[in-house]
Amino acid sequence: MSVVSDFWQFLRDRKKWWLLPMIVVLLLIGVLIVMTSGSAIAPFIYTLF
Repeated sequence: MSVVSDFWQFLRDRKKWWLLPMIVVLLLIGVLIVMTSGSAIAPFIYTLF
């Protein structure tokens, strides 16, 4: 959790709020790939990329 708090401190101190949407989208894509890797939906998800 220290990585998350350090990242939050960085965003707040340096006013780099434009980084937040990019990080959220990358995390959502990563979670989508991990969650569907063992399911029957996986071949359809991988064709999107």
